[in-house]
Amino acid sequence: MHRLDAARLFRLALEGAPAGARLHGVGDEGIPFRAIAGAIGAGLGLPVTSVGPEEAGAYFGYLAPFVAADNLSSSARTRALLGWKPGRPGLLEDLEHGGYLPA
Repeated sequence: MHRLDAARLFRLALEGAPAGARLHGVGDEGIPFRAIAGAIGAGLGLPVTSVGPEEAGAYFGYLAPFVAADNLSSSARTRALLGWKPGRPGLLEDLEHGGYLPA
């Protein structure tokens, strides 16, 4: 999620979340790792290729299990509890237009 959306969520949590509440600050839900890698590759002008599960360990090393994990998160309860809604660019749009990568 965008840093300004995160800052707003932290403020809302401090001001209104019940003690012990578990909050999830998720701006975008369900973005495949492939799409993130593709956006970074496009921004850097580098080709992106798919790596199969049998090659992932050699390619990603100790990060392979994290890359392969299907870790879906939702902020639906956080949004309902605090009335929070992200309003800034999502991850892929931010990667494309956020100025992180060379033009």
